[in-house]
Amino acid sequence: MKALLAPQSIALVGASGDPARLTARAQIYLRKHGYTGALHPVNPRAPEILGERAYATVEDIPGEIDFAYILLNTEHVEGQIAAVAAKGAKVACILADGFAEAGPEGLARQQRCVDAAKAAGLRLLGPNSMGLINIPARIAVSVNAALEATSLPAGRIALVSQSGSMLGAIMSRGAARGMGFSHLIATGNEADLSAGEIAAMLLDDPGVDAVMLFLEAIRQPQHYAHAAWKAHQSGKPLIAYKLGRSPYGAELATSHTGALAGSDAAAEAFFRAHGILRATMLESFLELPAMAIARRPLACPHRAVSVLTTTGGGGAMVVDALGVAGIEARVPDGAASAALHAVNMHSHGRLLDMTLAGTKPERIEAAIRALDAAGDTDAIISVIGSSAQFRPADAVAGILAAAGDVRPLAAFLVPQADASLKLLAEAGIPAFRTPESLADAMRAYLDWRAPLTTPHVALPDITIPDAPDEADARDLFAALGLGSVYSRDLEAAHHFPVALKILSPDIAHKTEVGGVALNIPDAAALREAAAAMQARVAKAEPQARLSGFLIQPMAKGLAEVILGFRRDPEVGPVVLLGAGGVLAELHRDVALRLAPLHEAEAREMIAEVRALRVIEGWRGLPRGDVEGLVKAIVAVSRLAALPEIHEAEINPLMIHHEGLTVADAWVVRT
Repeated sequence: MKALLAPQSIALVGASGDPARLTARAQIYLRKHGYTGALHPVNPRAPEILGERAYATVEDIPGEIDFAYILLNTEHVEGQIAAVAAKGAKVACILADGFAEAGPEGLARQQRCVDAAKAAGLRLLGPNSMGLINIPARIAVSVNAALEATSLPAGRIALVSQSGSMLGAIMSRGAARGMGFSHLIATGNEADLSAGEIAAMLLDDPGVDAVMLFLEAIRQPQHYAHAAWKAHQSGKPLIAYKLGRSPYGAELATSHTGALAGSDAAAEAFFRAHGILRATMLESFLELPAMAIARRPLACPHRAVSVLTTTGGGGAMVVDALGVAGIEARVPDGAASAALHAVNMHSHGRLLDMTLAGTKPERIEAAIRALDAAGDTDAIISVIGSSAQFRPADAVAGILAAAGDVRPLAAFLVPQADASLKLLAEAGIPAFRTPESLADAMRAYLDWRAPLTTPHVALPDITIPDAPDEADARDLFAALGLGSVYSRDLEAAHHFPVALKILSPDIAHKTEVGGVALNIPDAAALREAAAAMQARVAKAEPQARLSGFLIQPMAKGLAEVILGFRRDPEVGPVVLLGAGGVLAELHRDVALRLAPLHEAEAREMIAEVRALRVIEGWRGLPRGDVEGLVKAIVAVSRLAALPEIHEAEINPLMIHHEGLTVADAWVVRT
């Protein structure tokens, strides 16, 4: 940790004496921003670089080093790993790209570097890393052009970013609003050190109050889980902004650093389960630390706020944006109304409009304190009109006076008001330039929870063949407690009408190849349907292995769901619940959680799927077996304990008044 975050002796391998070159920047910036430790430029063609003694090779450096920044071209990096380790370096940072993101050859090159580093007891930062900045310690071992700034605003927030260019972008945006940083670290490809592992280190620093993560992908999820646990124990929030919410963003993240992209829903479930706040907008990302520092997740959030405003239109924008995010701007309750009445103020709706009540600082402060008496809201939002632009000190004085003594307090500045924004930021009060970013930050804050413990699950006693078909999938689910009635014998005594399906380990969607026949009335019709199906499927999928037929009684439920399990390439095992049947992929009415899960999480999933309101007695409809579905979700999540299962799915799972029916099942081995 010390060698990474506060090295006292740094080697710059491949340093350039030409100030215009990228490889000269690290040395320039280190000295410019006050680094006083030992600095060792390495360049075989110059005895002196930028006024400092240079060394032809790493081996020529006298004494030991803590940290090596390898600035060489890609093909020369591998040869320096052992050399810097032999000089005592604990960490080496690699600037060059052309590794995992460059395809198989680059991935192999990256792995050789990792193997060499492990053999030498060296940790790697990068490749494709712009380095790190420790502002309080005056260490700027980075090539980021943002270090051209005369000074770097110091603060108590650390940033770990997989994108090197975002270090400067976020630092500059923070500086514009009075926000400083303690550390800024670029992790690049994360061949070794991950953002999650570094975040855990930073949480141990007494000078850090919160850690922000700018992520393109989640690598080594166990490191994030550990960091999130440490964050909760230390009372320091962990805040993430992750790309990949669209397939195009996921594609770019993959091509940039060679990471495997998982689903964004899985990433969202991961952040939620581990108590990591997630912003979906850059501005809310910047303001979330101020909202969460020195606070704990709410045990039972009301998902409601109190709003006061000096401008009706601005207040209405906030109410609307919050509503879209699922947060209610609530009418003051009895306690808040009484407190308002005591200071001669009255609310007539979801907004406390201060325009006529008076906008002097003492009136704003009194209104905030009165709204703090409400027993059914989670936060207070102050909307400031034109005074924020023309009278910044007066405009925010009432908010500053009340801050710290009341529940979470945030502000929306309707005009462009940089001076007011900075005053609020310097006081640690989240302030927003758009109602949408405010709503996004408030949603993240109210979604925040303590990290969940992973339930212990026993290994299901089942053996899955190498090429499983639907019958094998049904046997798997039966071992989990989700048994089903079916037969593979066309001549057995069946309770007609029945459904007939082709069995094949190679056909996941049987309806698309004519592999399903419904409502077969008798034995003769069953034999005829089987012969026709065999010929039809063989023609449609001539390469598919056909292993027979599956016959099951026809059934009809109150609702149909898809209940599935998969191993997401980023976050690992997840379980999915959604509206089922052939239209499941079209509707995308789904909920997703990490697996295995608790019953309480299963209930949350059921509540999130809109189509399942029908089984909860919606508008007088018959109630379905909700408890049975809860147990089914938990049971399927136990597949996380079977590493040989890559995917498994019941679609549809029919919900009856009492009981469930497995209508179709599928499993894929790892």
